[in-house]
Amino acid sequence: MQGLQQSARRWMALLLFCPLAVLAQTSGQTVRLVVGYAAGGPVDAAARLFAPALSRELGQPVVVENRAGAGGAMGGDAVAKAAPNGLLLFFAASPTMTISPHILKSMPFDPAKDVTPIAPILSYANVLVVNKDQPFKTVPELISYAKAHPNKLAYGSAGMGASNHLSGELFALRTGTTLTHVPYKGNAPAMTDVIGGQINMMFDIIGSARNYVSSGRVLAVAVTSRERNVSMPDVPTMREAGLADYEVGGWYGLYGPAKLPADMVQRLNEATRKALAGDELKAKWAEQGYDLWVGSPQLLADRAARELALWATVTKGIQVQ
Repeated sequence: MQGLQQSARRWMALLLFCPLAVLAQTSGQTVRLVVGYAAGGPVDAAARLFAPALSRELGQPVVVENRAGAGGAMGGDAVAKAAPNGLLLFFAASPTMTISPHILKSMPFDPAKDVTPIAPILSYANVLVVNKDQPFKTVPELISYAKAHPNKLAYGSAGMGASNHLSGELFALRTGTTLTHVPYKGNAPAMTDVIGGQINMMFDIIGSARNYVSSGRVLAVAVTSRERNVSMPDVPTMREAGLADYEVGGWYGLYGPAKLPADMVQRLNEATRKALAGDELKAKWAEQGYDLWVGSPQLLADRAARELALWATVTKGIQVQ
């Protein structure tokens, strides 16, 4: 009898350390979905649409938790340091994973090593908008004007190192032009100054810019995606406008702590895929200019690695605290 009891204890000890046991132990507990930005912004808004859909598929509560700071890196660092039990996840925006490592003076975690890719969620593109009274209406006209007037054209962004700042840097690099960058504290004040003519242009997320374009307050010149965006079907891509090597997009992806068990990654990936399949969620995100991006953890990891390499060149000489 004593031998049987000892054997049973050994089996129980093994079970407690296997991934399936971890899944069973955390079932029903609240999952905290960390957003690295303040409430009310585009990343937070997307996460709050995603959370209830993921909750339904997991069969447990999912709540959004904002941990703003360092361009989203503080949120990622919290998840990187969390126990690998699936109860603290990171709703990551691509700039945190691919741009911040190059420009932050002190990056608190390594996006390539300290977190586990789980699932892609959304993909988005920027649109180049210009003040409607500018003497250029197309990309070739803009390039010609910029070359004839070095440093005269100013573009706005949400701040130093923001994705739309680097979209402008990449545009200047690819076209051989010299532009003046004017950083703002967010996209909205930059757009206000484009409308008012204080600056000439800016890159903005399609979902944010669409209403300004449709109301005629700014002119959309080109989108930065490979294909035309369904919410702006009449606006050409940069490729169509003559910049064959210009393609810039952002994305949101789901990450967990390092060493997250493979079974748990699979469960969360499958739940994410099912959550994204709902028609209501797809319709809401389409209205905001997002494209669903569904796939494997490896698909997410591969894209992050490619873009990390891309921005390494563009960000040279740029550093923020």
